[in-house]
Amino acid sequence: MDLNKVQIIGRITQDIELRQTPNGQSVTTLSIATNRNWTDWQGNKQEQAEFHNVVLWAKLAEIASQYLAKGRKCYIEGRLQTRSWEAQDGSKRYRTEIVGENMIMLDGNGNSEWMPSSSPVDMSPANETPAIKKSAPKQEEEISVEDLPF
Repeated sequence: MDLNKVQIIGRITQDIELRQTPNGQSVTTLSIATNRNWTDWQGNKQEQAEFHNVVLWAKLAEIASQYLAKGRKCYIEGRLQTRSWEAQDGSKRYRTEIVGENMIMLDGNGNSEWMPSSSPVDMSPANETPAIKKSAPKQEEEISVEDLPF
């Protein structure tokens, strides 16, 4: 079995521009910076930034161009893809990028963290941290052995 899966959380390094392919498909490219912090063998704190090229297609590209901007934090899940082309000077060029298949916006304005939740969240001023509201338990259908696909 093969696996080509990438997951990154980082900040967008430039404003996003939505484009259309000649056949009308929406596409956008963005760069996301991820940081790595560690302490070296001498006890010095080190930091390294890595920049990732991301391509989003169709509805995901439209959503990203509408809601994301430079400095915003987001989660991208997708696959690695390398494309090649011939440059004007005749040399062969390559670019490896993440083709995004899932995206989660992680903050509202570049500073405050936003955590997605499937339950309603109480954001009243009395609560310092969001509290998940209790809802009535869902009635689940009984599954019989005959319904299983294997």
